[in-house]
Amino acid sequence: MIFSVENLCCGYQGHAVLSDISFSAMDGAVLCILGPNGVEKTTLFRTLMGLLPCLDGDIRVDGRSTLKWGARQRARVMGFVPQSHVPPFPYTVKQVVVMGRASHLRMFSAPDEQDYALADDILRSLGIENLEDRVYTRISGGERQMALIARALIQSPRILLMDEPAANLDLANQIMVLETVRKLAARGIIVIMTTHTPDHAFLCGTEALLLTRDKEMIHGEPEQVITAENMRRVYGVDVCITTARKNGKLIRGCVPVMDSRMNSSTPPFPAMK
Repeated sequence: MIFSVENLCCGYQGHAVLSDISFSAMDGAVLCILGPNGVEKTTLFRTLMGLLPCLDGDIRVDGRSTLKWGARQRARVMGFVPQSHVPPFPYTVKQVVVMGRASHLRMFSAPDEQDYALADDILRSLGIENLEDRVYTRISGGERQMALIARALIQSPRILLMDEPAANLDLANQIMVLETVRKLAARGIIVIMTTHTPDHAFLCGTEALLLTRDKEMIHGEPEQVITAENMRRVYGVDVCITTARKNGKLIRGCVPVMDSRMNSSTPPFPAMK
């Protein structure tokens, strides 16, 4: 499968905020979208999901335009994992996961035994079957994120859109989610995720797309996009791109350099009274 964005122009009420966005991703790709606050990453993401109309250009799956797809058709191809989700009622994890089958059900029908059996299989494949009877609102943030991934997977999507899936998680839970992203890509799913952390692109991304404050985009492999020069240009921050080897694997990291002026020319903070 090929997911392609061609000269996309997106915005609100006919007012464009992003234009000429083009990229493509094939089976097994993990595309990480980065950029500072205010560069309209959310607008781009909402347009890719069909929540905002495309002002110009096209979004295609295997060469077929998705612009006229209905919600049910889109949900059978694309899954969505939000940054956070709190249901209004204390559903169990399995109930939350089964909600993802809505696009496969007939109108006014309810999930059947096969749907619940599929939920069991997906929870087991993610290693969180122990959560199935837990109340969703009473589990940890990392566990909720894994449950939301399971809810998206039960749609049987070929493309998974993830909005900052590792945000607000501790290090262990971030790694758990990012490792899951890599495993999903290994199964042939196309993953497109937003993140504020350049290291996430190094850890699980096959491609990176960096949006600048000038609404330009830099697209390529993570090591080509996440460079000291690009980080300084886009974020106004000096960084060091570090490399190391662990068990024969090359590991990259993006380390900010604290401004030395904070210790010299910058006036001290006033004394607290």
